[in-house]
Amino acid sequence: MSGLPISISVTPDYHAGESSDSEGRYVFSYTVTVHNQSPHSVQLMARYWKITQGNGDSQEVRGKGVVGQQPLIGPGQRFRYTSRAILQTPVGVMEGAYTLLDTCTQRAFDVPIAPFRLAVPRQLH
Repeated sequence: MSGLPISISVTPDYHAGESSDSEGRYVFSYTVTVHNQSPHSVQLMARYWKITQGNGDSQEVRGKGVVGQQPLIGPGQRFRYTSRAILQTPVGVMEGAYTLLDTCTQRAFDVPIAPFRLAVPRQLH
């Protein structure tokens, strides 16, 4: 439970030109927006992702910050970045959480990231 109003939205995108059906390589990017709706600045300290392939295989990723940064997000501000995931199946799901630090109270808290789908768009023939 965070105690501070932080919203996180994710927009995935498929990259057909970098993907290969025959090699089982499906490349996706995802753009994450963190909106700090609280009166305090927060710092994004760590990330956790669970990536589940269409075949049920999953992996967990943990690390400091995002894209090499631990951004400070002021009251009312948004931080946006884009990263990538490479799947072995044309469909998968990602979900996770960010650990944020309330810079006023120096308390860390987790904000969950709702599951979102990574999927190759259907093509008409």
